[in-house]
Amino acid sequence: MDIDFPLVLTWAVLISGAIWLVDSLAFKRRRSARAAKAKQPDKDPIIVDYARSFFPVLLLVLTLRSFLAEPYQIPSESMVPTLEVGDFILVNKYAYGMRLPVLGTKILDVGAPARGDIMVFIPPHDSRYFIKRVIGLPGDHILYQDKALYINGERATYQFVREFDDHIGGAAVPVREYREVLGDASHPTYRYPVEDRNGEWLVPDAAYFVMGDNRDRSDDSRRWKFVSEDKIVGRAVAIWVHKDPGLHLPTFARNGWLTY
Repeated sequence: MDIDFPLVLTWAVLISGAIWLVDSLAFKRRRSARAAKAKQPDKDPIIVDYARSFFPVLLLVLTLRSFLAEPYQIPSESMVPTLEVGDFILVNKYAYGMRLPVLGTKILDVGAPARGDIMVFIPPHDSRYFIKRVIGLPGDHILYQDKALYINGERATYQFVREFDDHIGGAAVPVREYREVLGDASHPTYRYPVEDRNGEWLVPDAAYFVMGDNRDRSDDSRRWKFVSEDKIVGRAVAIWVHKDPGLHLPTFARNGWLTY
């Protein structure tokens, strides 16, 4: 079961703040007067004490996560080789504008996703965060054919890097790595010897077409189409720690800024 941490955090801030406020306005003075009259220490109820202590901390965490930066762990191989399973990345939530927590409503327009950005978002078919590379901008015509991208009629440039074997289910599968160039941006991609998911799409307004760098092992816009502008979370900017699944210690060997 996935926990909606931003929603839980928002409710924690609201509840702790409400408890502290109501006590300050309605109960604190009378409780202090009774304690003074009885010549006893003026002690807050434990729930009020916890609310007063935790509210500032929770509010700070919510503000940082909502408007500045948020950590995210890579759960799948869809962005290999750029991002590996177990990478913890830092997401810049200010890069594409400030949004209200939970609601996602933009309150300050700062910038827009650029082609080649690695973007975290909520897809149309799932409530969890996804991470993919921005391929198509609003108004773009996208064609994917024979493992190659065509954007507005222009074929992306591909530079062969290497061929190697990936072991899947005990069998060796040949994989080819290419450097894909989209305008001024370039990044590595993997190609597997599987049937292509060919298709063409026209990106609507206020939407984006995204794909994983591990093209044949990525669930992306080729299947569920577009990312709505109001579902954008932020821009991935750095890997800050890596932990392989299972009983493995974290490592900082992959730390570094993501280049575009």
